[in-house]
Order: sequence, then structure tokens, then C-alpha cells
Amino acid sequence: MSRIYLIYVFVFSMFLVGCAEEKLIKAAVVSARKEASEIGVEIMKKGGSAFDAMIATDLALAVCYPNAGNISGGGFLVYRTADGRTGSLDYREKAPIAASRDMYLDKNGNIIPEKSTLGGLAIGVPGTVAGLEAVHKKFGTLQWKELVQPAINLALSGYVVTEKQEQSFSEKKQDFIKVNGQNTFYAQTFRANDTVKNFALANTLKLIAKHGKSGFYEGTVAKDLIDRVQQKGGIITHEDLISYEPVWRDPINFQYKDLNIYSMGPPSSGGICLGQIMKMIEPYNVGNYEHNSMETIQIIVEAERRSYADRSLYLGDPDFVKIPKNELLDENYLSDRMKDFSFESASKSVDILPGKVLWEESEETTHYSIIDPMGNAIAVTTTLNGSYGSKVFVEKGGYFLNNEMDDFSSKPGYPNMFGLIGGKANAISSEKRMLSAMSPTIVEKNNQLYMIVGTPGGSTIITSVLQIILNVYEYDMDIQTAVSVPRFHHQWLPDIITFEPNIFKSSLFDSLQKKGYDIKQEYNRIIGRVDAIKVSDKGIISTGADPRGDDEASLLYSYEK
Repeated sequence: MSRIYLIYVFVFSMFLVGCAEEKLIKAAVVSARKEASEIGVEIMKKGGSAFDAMIATDLALAVCYPNAGNISGGGFLVYRTADGRTGSLDYREKAPIAASRDMYLDKNGNIIPEKSTLGGLAIGVPGTVAGLEAVHKKFGTLQWKELVQPAINLALSGYVVTEKQEQSFSEKKQDFIKVNGQNTFYAQTFRANDTVKNFALANTLKLIAKHGKSGFYEGTVAKDLIDRVQQKGGIITHEDLISYEPVWRDPINFQYKDLNIYSMGPPSSGGICLGQIMKMIEPYNVGNYEHNSMETIQIIVEAERRSYADRSLYLGDPDFVKIPKNELLDENYLSDRMKDFSFESASKSVDILPGKVLWEESEETTHYSIIDPMGNAIAVTTTLNGSYGSKVFVEKGGYFLNNEMDDFSSKPGYPNMFGLIGGKANAISSEKRMLSAMSPTIVEKNNQLYMIVGTPGGSTIITSVLQIILNVYEYDMDIQTAVSVPRFHHQWLPDIITFEPNIFKSSLFDSLQKKGYDIKQEYNRIIGRVDAIKVSDKGIISTGADPRGDDEASLLYSYEK
């Protein structure tokens, strides 16, 4: 081969490289499962918006992520449209009409074990399908049937079990059998790489596709749900289902330095607690300290401690209790809350009561983040509460029912399954929404979309979202690194710091223990599974899918020379 020919080939190849098109992300879905993320992106390829993709993604998760994805739970959505309008949707579950304050207490006023977590009495009135329809009516562009069909197809063709999912099924199998009997659908042994086909759920989804929310809250699906709930000792009726309505609410909005943050308001505690913590730590400039240093951890833990104390007293369903939102987020109030913080020694939660404010008169969850080519952004957190909810499975419908009633205060001053203490504001009442920690959040910087973020994790949701925002903004991490690095958590009571296992240095623990912080190896556990999206000041989209789960981003590309 001649030298001239080789030179020609080299020059021509360089010409091709120079003309190559650069791939740029123009839309993304980040969720707990690859199948759901891909379905959301396919909807956007067809011309659908982020809102259309949200509906399709949500229903796909109900098929392939049954421990938290659902049609029989509830959730929260925070959105920002391409032109900068923001809002939120509350499709949180509600207490049944027949619910009462002391329904989980015995005659001596003691909590009856498992009544609020396992079986029929633990189930709240589902809000998911009504919420999805509300989103479609307000923002949908594609036909409803077109958005439901991918989940039907997935249920018929089946989803592939992952190794982590096999472990999850195995751990809960005896609970499935205890509640539903030996022949229940998920009593089967599903191993990694098996394919799970759920024909019963496909049939349920077909009715939802045909009739919208009426296909769930009325007719044969509703009858099967009510029959199953009542067989297992629950109190939900047809009247509960028919009367359920989601609520469009204003999100909680606050500033942190030059960030403008929108998060979910009550009955989620997420937005207020996130705002309180960020505003309490703002004067300390945590970015001046090393990431996850002793000083950084002290500042954040002490702010978390104080915010979760306030949560226990003041927060609940805003349709039932007066919530002093402005006062709880007031800078003077929050500055006063941190007055007794010292780097020298730990505060003690027994010494920290909920703050006094003046005014007149709710582990296993799933989150997904979406941005579409137009720039619409959505953060959605949805749940059955505990893993597989109440474990009650509607065999004819192919789905689990929630155990959201545990998110109420069964008895003020006593912890729920996540260790969260509640007060009278979150006491059980007929048709009331239970308090949540779910924190779907959208962040602006310089009046432009900056981040979409959220996570499952029960009481750790708020602190996980906090740390992702700080990791990106204060420590200049790319979004995937920000999601992947280790996290820690404190929630007032119990008065302990939880760290993710086998990552933090023992010398750090020793230093914190000397200052009076309660840290032990047995407290350590995985914290959250964050799915997030970041948009740079140049409009470049990047994604962070949490390696703690099977989470994955699916992307829609544009091409530029």
C-alpha cells in the first residue's frame, strides 16, 4: 500500500471526524427501572410532553416495580413548565370515611402491633389513578389510551427480574403468604433473569385505558378492590373510592443563596423541612468545609434535628389543620433555632422541643425525574409506603395495596415504621390525608431550570434531597457523582446519626462521638435512591441514576455539528 494512499485515508478520516455530529441530550427520564424510563422517552419521541411521559412512566413502574410503583397508592408532583410556571399536584391517599383517631389502639390506649402496617386496616384510599388523570386533563397532549398502552404491553410481555429484585421478593415472600395465602401470585419463586408476566394487571390497565379513573374507582376493578380490602379487615367502601379527588396546590418556594427552590407543601413535610434545613445552614457556608467533613456533618445534623422536631408538632393535612408555613420558614425564627448550636458538642434531642411559632388561628417509595425537549420539568414521588405496602394483593387485579395509614400518628408522641414522631396535627381523621416526607423538588438558578431531584427512603427522603442539592451547588459535583457519593441522616428522634455502611472513616466517627453524637455500626444502612437531572447554564442536560438500586436514565438525543 503506497504512502500517498495512506496519507489520503488519514486526511479523509479526519474530515469525517470534523463533520461528525455531536450527541446532545434533549430529553430524559430517570426512574427506578430501565423499562419505565424507556417507556417515558418513547412517549416523548412520539411528540408527547413531560406530562404525557409522566403518566406512561408511572404506570410502567406499577408493572415492573411492584414494591413501590403502583396504581393503588398515591404521590406528589412538582412541575415547572418551559415558560417558568410552577405548581404541584397532591394525589396523596386519604383515610377512609370510617377511620377514627384511636382505630389502632387497644382498650388500654396502647398501639396494636401491625394494625397500621399489615393487612386491610392499614390501607388508605388510593389516589394514583385519579392523580394521573388530573395531570392528563390539565397538561396532556397525547391520547390517554396511548399513554396507558405501553404499561399494558409490559404486563403482557413481562419484565425481567433483577438480582436486587429477586432479593426483595425473597425477603417479603413469607409476608405475601401470611397475608394472602400460599397461592398468591407473588408467592411464586422469581429469580434473577426470570420474566414476570402479570395478565391480571394487564386487564386492570385495559379498563383504565378505556374508562380513565372510572375504570379504577368504579365497576369491576373497584368491586374487586373493596372485596379484597374488606376480606382482610379493612374499612374502605365504594363511597371512599368515588369521592376521592386530587388537589392542585402551590408548592413551597424558598431561596438558598442564589438558588430558587420549589418543593412539595403539606401534606408533605418535604418542602417546609427542606427549606428550614437549608436556611438554617446557609449562614455557615458549608461549601467552605470539605465534603462530609466533621464540621459539615455537624452543621447539617443540627439543622435536621431542629427541623424534624418542628415537623412533629406543626405539620399535617392543610385541609384539616392550620399550618404556619411562613413562620416556620422565617429567617429570624430559623436563626433563633440555631442559636444554641456549637461545634464543641452535640445538641441533645431531649433538650430540643419543637420551636414556638405564633400564628392566627407522612422507606419504600419511588421517584422519577423528567425533562422534555420543550423544557418542561417534572419531579414525581409515588409510594405504597412500606415495601409492597400492606402486602394485601388483589389477585383479580394484579396489584398490591398501600399501607399509608401508618403515616398518621396512631398515637401522638409514638413513632411510625420509619421512626418518625407525630403529633395531633397528624392524628387520624375521616378523609384526612396523612403526613409524608416525600420531597419532589425543582431548583432554579439565575431564573433557569437547574435541577430536578427526589428520592424514596421514608424519613431519609428530605435529608437525601438536601445532600444532592448541596453536592452539586456547594461542592461542584456532576449530578451522577452527587447522587452516588455516601450520605448520612438525622431526624431528631431517635437521637442518632445514620451513615451509609463501610464508607465513612472510623476516625470521623471517633471525632463525632467525642463531641457527644450517638453513632454505632448497627445504625448504618443504605439511604435513599435518588434520581435526578441537572441542566447547566448552557442548557446541557445530564442525569444521575442512583447505583443503590436498579435505577437507570433513558435519554432522547438531538444532533449538532
